[in-house]
Amino acid sequence: MPAPRVRFAPSPTGYLHVGGARTALFNWLYARHLGGAFILRIEDTDTERSAAEMVTGILDGMRWLGLDWDEGPGVEGPHAPYFQSQRYDRHRAAAASLVAAGRAYYCYCSADRLREERERAEARGEAWQYDRRCLALSASQIADLEASHTPRAIRFKVPPGKTAFDDVVHGRIEFDGAHIEDFVIVRSDGHPIYHLSVVVDDIDMAITHIVRGDDHISNTPKHVLLFEALGAARPVFAHVPLILGADKKRLSKRHGATSVMEYQRQGYLPDALVNFLALLGWSPGDDREILSRAELVASFTLEGITGSNAVFDVAKLDWMNGQYIARMPIEQLAARVIPMLAGEGIWPAGTPASEWLLRLLELLRPRAKRLTDFADQARPFLAETVEYEETAVATHLKVPRLSEHLEALMRSLRDLVPFDEQHVESAVRRTAEQQDIKAAPLIHATRVAVTGRTASPGIFEVLVLLGRDRTLARLERLAAFLTSQN
Repeated sequence: MPAPRVRFAPSPTGYLHVGGARTALFNWLYARHLGGAFILRIEDTDTERSAAEMVTGILDGMRWLGLDWDEGPGVEGPHAPYFQSQRYDRHRAAAASLVAAGRAYYCYCSADRLREERERAEARGEAWQYDRRCLALSASQIADLEASHTPRAIRFKVPPGKTAFDDVVHGRIEFDGAHIEDFVIVRSDGHPIYHLSVVVDDIDMAITHIVRGDDHISNTPKHVLLFEALGAARPVFAHVPLILGADKKRLSKRHGATSVMEYQRQGYLPDALVNFLALLGWSPGDDREILSRAELVASFTLEGITGSNAVFDVAKLDWMNGQYIARMPIEQLAARVIPMLAGEGIWPAGTPASEWLLRLLELLRPRAKRLTDFADQARPFLAETVEYEETAVATHLKVPRLSEHLEALMRSLRDLVPFDEQHVESAVRRTAEQQDIKAAPLIHATRVAVTGRTASPGIFEVLVLLGRDRTLARLERLAAFLTSQN
């Protein structure tokens, strides 16, 4: 079998969302698995809603995910242009050939007439289909309409009988032609309709496999008919399941971020999101969940796509992203985190990672699910002072004589040598014993003193990383705070 040619053809009426990204990913994986070509084509025929800003957003999202294309915007190739709006002449020529072959015809019906017919059918409780009025026009009637420059669309003449195709995911799918009206392929203003444009472009670009969402299944019989009418072999179809939110409704903005670049802003890694999206409606055939890009390429087949809808589980994405954070080389992690720290004003912009910062990131990353977690968790370590959370004050600072206990701890830590985890822990526990209190209350209060919070990485690791001087300064500040509250 020759190497496949697949395409991702988004409409720039919105940014790249996760559903489109998953479709692009499946196409990209299939092409890379079999050494084929992945084409990116921008279907900007909706001139009223398409925007250059959205095109930029789509390209940015694709690049961030690492889904490089072999032909398309910025890459070009033998089948340029790759913007559908620049291919109108080709689409109109194809429509004219269908009219000449008797597979399509001119429709002079006004919008008012079509609306009235639809309303009458709805009033009778019937589904409306175009009545083929213009198909019955005589040659002289057509000549008169043309002479008067009456606006006309072009409709495809749907043949009788059934239209069927074999879908890689769903098997045999069949539609009765009686339920498919003679659909418009060119509007009366001369603009080609999506159904015609997409088929003509797929033919011209030699697309062998069309992998797209289940919501396109109802369009496919029209496309199959157009492929046949234009004398082209139909490609292989694979319709992938939709992505649903936790409420089992189609994923939308109400479920949170749907734009791919929003996930970047929220601190997700592209490799983690690619891994997560790949498993939404596809399985490698075993129980693996963490797969590298190379493993995804090696394992991917269209037959591995499931027919049931997939649920977008944010908790699962967070877990997976945490796994990628945990496995990332610390220098690479620092390169991604430092801009976020600088954006929060807690690390000098443009300053490379110090050995101390790398130690801090190692300390923090077991608790990080997103890159943005580092900015929050690192703040107590990088800020001059800390703010005490109300919950921390209410929960851990009500210990009797706590300021005295903190003073005793400061005396114990001041001359401690070496200032390492083992000796710091011994000093804290020894101080608690000498003060005749349990270790836990002193440990919790110390955590509040140095981080301002009820939770942190291991407190003894935190104290050592902060160092003796900063630890003593924060303990002293808390002791003073407690004294001022009395």
